Amino acid sequence: MTAPATPHRPDNLPLAVGTIVFTVLGLSLGDAIIKLTSSSFPLWQIFTLRSALALPLLLGVLALWFPAALTRPAAPGWTALRSALLVTMWVAYYASLPHLPLAVAAAAYYTLPLFITLFSALATRDRIPPLGWLAVALGFAGVLLILRPDADHFSAYALLPLLAAMLYAAAMILTRTKCRGEHPMMLALALNMAFVLAGGAATLLLPQTDTGFLSSPWAAMTPANWGAMAILALSIIIGGVGTAIAYQAGPSSVIGTFDFAYVGFAVVWGVIFFADLPGPVTLAGMALIVAAGILSLRR
Repeated sequence: MTAPATPHRPDNLPLAVGTIVFTVLGLSLGDAIIKLTSSSFPLWQIFTLRSALALPLLLGVLALWFPAALTRPAAPGWTALRSALLVTMWVAYYASLPHLPLAVAAAAYYTLPLFITLFSALATRDRIPPLGWLAVALGFAGVLLILRPDADHFSAYALLPLLAAMLYAAAMILTRTKCRGEHPMMLALALNMAFVLAGGAATLLLPQTDTGFLSSPWAAMTPANWGAMAILALSIIIGGVGTAIAYQAGPSSVIGTFDFAYVGFAVVWGVIFFADLPGPVTLAGMALIVAAGILSLRR
């Protein structure tokens, strides 16, 4: 039986833009902390503990302020698919962080407005105007400058943020077209449940080795580690709720452009935490990708 359609809320562009900028600030800080701790904890431990801390807070907020939202999602299948896409996206992106500077990973990942432009056209059958194709070309040129796919500079790990961008774009199109009527807190709750399930399943089923971000065994937790995990829980709550609000309240192609603020924040955190200052070629590539995003906004 098909669930009844949930009425769409009207667009609120100022809310959507402000929310996505604040969201990527929180997410970029969380990602910098994950890169900082990637040599100490396996990814699956971070997934499990981070979301285990986030879930009670989300449930408490829903119970106190949005009790009507504590129901079965109107579109449970689409909600589950959205969560699966986002979990896979974060696996791909986080797997790249131990091997790439944060700013480089962020710049490669933030080709996502280009994928959002392309996927939006496929989903809505809208024609992409010449300015849109110019944005795609500029973004592609920026990626080539950053990744420099030659024998001396290329790292296969740089392809993981590109895969993550495609997955994120698909998830945000799904948020806009199939999950727009769902409560943002419920979407965040579903996402964190998926993180716990994925982290637990990977811990139990995947072989463990002494090294490797994806394969090392769980590490003992200190009070400082729990503090870092609490910050990561807050970051993923901001990310889960914020992206849902932003992409429900504004067009995907517009909000995807303001997602680019993540690149600037990633450069700042890279300098603060890792003393990683992008070189001139990488900065030129970032500038091309940002210009492509602006063109996507103006088209």
